[in-house]
Amino acid sequence: MARTIQSLERAAAILRLLAGGERRLGLSDVADALGLAKGTAHGILRTLQNEGFVEQDPASGRYQLGAELLRLGNSYLDVHELRARALVWTDDLARSSGESVYLGVFHQQGVLIVHHVFRPDDSRQVLEVGAMHPLHSTALGKVLSAYDPVAHSEVTEAKRQPLTDRTVTELDDFEEILDLTRARGWASDVEETWQGVASVAAPIHNRRRMPVGAVGITGAVERVCEEGELRSGLVAAVRDCARAVSRDLGAGRF
Repeated sequence: MARTIQSLERAAAILRLLAGGERRLGLSDVADALGLAKGTAHGILRTLQNEGFVEQDPASGRYQLGAELLRLGNSYLDVHELRARALVWTDDLARSSGESVYLGVFHQQGVLIVHHVFRPDDSRQVLEVGAMHPLHSTALGKVLSAYDPVAHSEVTEAKRQPLTDRTVTELDDFEEILDLTRARGWASDVEETWQGVASVAAPIHNRRRMPVGAVGITGAVERVCEEGELRSGLVAAVRDCARAVSRDLGAGRF
């Protein structure tokens, strides 16, 4: 059995303690409740405070849960609500397009795939939920980079590695792509990430009109494109799906 890390267990115990019972607890309260030396409890509390997980009232010196936990909790709920709201619409998109459908969110300098609907045929496919895709080359990533300021900062400040001979890596060229994405409301990837593969994606917004994710289809170039251009029907279907999920999240009409 793998060994656990005692300091992390103690930090988790402190967070659970602060989450229940009294709203604020003093150092002695925390130490006594968990059977810890005051020095140990103080060190863990100070670390949690530095990371924003715990706050200390300057007047009383008592501790309470911090805003960073609320942010993480909201992020968790947003992702799960996004996936729940998108289930029916992404299934419909896979059926109407005949292609694989991906739902992605910005996470740690990349696109985290939170939902994947297989292409509706008998071909062998691998579930990619939990996979990370690049921001700078994928259609999902370009959409997130165009609409999410944090994602934009990450992708423009990082070195954009060429994945194929069609990957756009120069900053000025990449910014032009993001401008175009915002102007037309969708992004494409034609063999910029994987040879022979094309994709199109559109943004999903929440009730505050904030970008919370992107949805897109991916398939072989010969199916997704016609005479070198993305099939207009597929672009329209992806945009309709994104709008439908956004409406279900309370965004209204876009």
